[in-house]
Amino acid sequence: MPCPLCRKEFTIPDDGFSGMQKNFIVEKLLSARQLSAGEEAGSIPATCDTHKDKEMEMFCLECELAICVKCYTESHKTHDCSDIEKVSADRRKQVKSDSDRITERLKKIGEVLPRFEKEKNELVNRLADVEGEINTAADKLIAAVERDRVKLLSEVESIKLKQVNRLETAKHDVEQHMAAMESFKQDSDILLSSGTACDVTRSANSLHSRAEELMMFDVISHVDSSLPPLHVNFTSASLPCVDNFVGTIAEEGL
Repeated sequence: MPCPLCRKEFTIPDDGFSGMQKNFIVEKLLSARQLSAGEEAGSIPATCDTHKDKEMEMFCLECELAICVKCYTESHKTHDCSDIEKVSADRRKQVKSDSDRITERLKKIGEVLPRFEKEKNELVNRLADVEGEINTAADKLIAAVERDRVKLLSEVESIKLKQVNRLETAKHDVEQHMAAMESFKQDSDILLSSGTACDVTRSANSLHSRAEELMMFDVISHVDSSLPPLHVNFTSASLPCVDNFVGTIAEEGL
């Protein structure tokens, strides 16, 4: 269990509390109280601990003990001793003075306690305001980034649609030209395989004109000219502060 004064934990002896070390200060206070109570009640004065048949009449200042005359002559004669009543009166004044000083200091310390609650509330409210400022600043940045993102993605989508349309148109032109050439080839093959001398004579010039016309149209060059090289790159914006995008916190007075 913990000591009621210093709170240091200790183990109770096997023989109980009676086997524990005594608090000498408390023991002396109890003895003095018993002595004072006996005197007030008119009872027999307290006797010496060493000589049970003698009254406590003196106090050894060096040993911090209440003694009788016999104790004084036997072992305390060379010590600084005084009348126990005088010592008691002096000590009482000392205890009263100490108690008054502690009471005054306790009052002053107690006056500090309300300050903690006030400062705590002020701190909580101020930090709530700071949190609001942080969220507002961050929300503004987030909104600005979101606007830029939407704008850039819209630009990319516009580029994509434009280029896709160009590719579809070029593809259609190539397919159309290839169909015309396939038709020419089919007509030529039929004429060569099944046409009579008269048929060949009549149709050769017409087929030749079609062939010249088809060959004059360079579809590959047409496609290349209608589809110039396209390079789309993204460059991230340079930020002034790479460690903190929102702001900083500064503590003052700590």
